[in-house]
Order: sequence, then C-alpha cells, then structure tokens
Amino acid sequence: MAKPVRSLPGSARRGGTRADISRSLPEETPVAITFDGATQAVMMATPADIEDFALGFALSEGILGGPQDIAGFEVVEHGAGIEARFWLAADRSAEVKARRRAMLGPVGCGLCGIDSLDQALRPLPVLRDPAWQVTAAEVAGATEALRRHQPLHDQTRAVHAAGFLEPGRGITCAREDVGRHNALDKLIGALVRQGTDPAAGAVVLTSRVSVEMVQKTVMAGSPVLIAVSAPTATALGLAREAGLSVAAFARGDGYDIYSHPGRIAGED
Repeated sequence: MAKPVRSLPGSARRGGTRADISRSLPEETPVAITFDGATQAVMMATPADIEDFALGFALSEGILGGPQDIAGFEVVEHGAGIEARFWLAADRSAEVKARRRAMLGPVGCGLCGIDSLDQALRPLPVLRDPAWQVTAAEVAGATEALRRHQPLHDQTRAVHAAGFLEPGRGITCAREDVGRHNALDKLIGALVRQGTDPAAGAVVLTSRVSVEMVQKTVMAGSPVLIAVSAPTATALGLAREAGLSVAAFARGDGYDIYSHPGRIAGED
C-alpha cells in the first residue's frame, strides 16, 4: 500500500532569507469503490485505512445497510490508484445496481457527481434522544482532545480528522484524511468494523459543518456533532429536522450550540 506521507524538497523564504527544506506532505491517491465489479465512486483520499473508508462511505451514502450486506471485500492496489472491491449479498446486489450512480470528486467537495438535485438534500432519518448526555466541558474540550489523535497532522499540518467522543471516556477512535468527508467516512467504517455503535457517542470534526457532514453523521446514527468551525445555515436546517445536536466553534473555552441542546448536560 502507498504510504500516506512523503517527504519532498523545497525552498523556504522567511524574513528575507532563503533555505533549502524538506517537508513531510500528505499523499492523495484515487480510490475507486466498486460493488460487484461496477464502480460507484472514485475519490481522492489519503492511502490509509482504506477498508474503513470504503465501508464508511457505503454506509453514510446509504448504499449498504450494514456489514450483513457484504459477501466479500478486498483492496487491490494498481499503478494508478487503489480499488476497494465489495461483493454483495444477492438481495442487496440487485438494489445497488438499480440505484447505481457514478461520482468523481475532489477532496473538497462531497457532492460532486450526484445525478439529480434532489439527492443533494436527500431525506434523512430522525435520530432519537440517547440515554446519555455529554458534559459541557467534554464538548468544549473535544477538538483539543482530538488533536492528540492526529499523527498525520503532526507530520504534515495538512489533513483533517474525525473522532468519536464517548461520554466519560474521551476520544476513543479517530481517523485522518486530506478530505474532511473522507475522514468522517473512515471513522464511521472503523466504528462499525470494531463493533462500536455510533449512537453511543458524539462525532468530533476539525472542519466546518456542511450539509454532507450532517448527512453522514445522521446516517451513521450519532446524535451529537461537535466541530471546531462554523456550520452552514442549510446544514443546521437539516440537523434540526433530523434531530442532530450541533455544537460549533468548540475551542477549549466554550462552544456554540445550535440545535437540540438537551444532549448536553445543563443545557435546556
């Protein structure tokens, strides 16, 4: 498998001086996700945790309902990129073929290639209130806690992360990628593969809260989304309708809460 980080030479200019440098930079590799031999999506991604990425993408996009839909899986590396191959159970295979869509997207856009405007704001399930609450201190400190689980960021300063915050336990799982959508898909896939229910905790992001990040979090079943940056107005509208709590600008000393505040202890 290709390495996720590569060291390359350059020349730095600072304060009127010039110096030769070598920087650790993240890789981007085309990853094709296929179902029964047909390509469903090609995304540029960091070449690490590919099985997590493929499974998380398939679940968050509603292509698969769960691991029970998978008859087989393999990762095949080609000269031009990586292929993540799913072989599906017979009943799911027919359904996927009926709704197949091709998608080719750069890391900055999670909606590239959808074949109708209706899919951009697709209907979402409504999340139930969990039996747990997260504390205000956990929400405020979530993004800083996630920083301690970002080795690729420490090397490159150029990748996003998504983490899973379990109340009372902190960040228990995290994944990184050059694409914020990819990092979230990798996290979802990792949780499902290790048998952790995404409904048992909150998703934490190093990015803004956009429509597709809300969609993926809701599809995974996590009832709380915490981010270091701002949400969009449209994303908040979807979050409110779907029962998702959104806490933004979580930066150590506090946070903003925009929807369903009751999942945070002490909030009305």
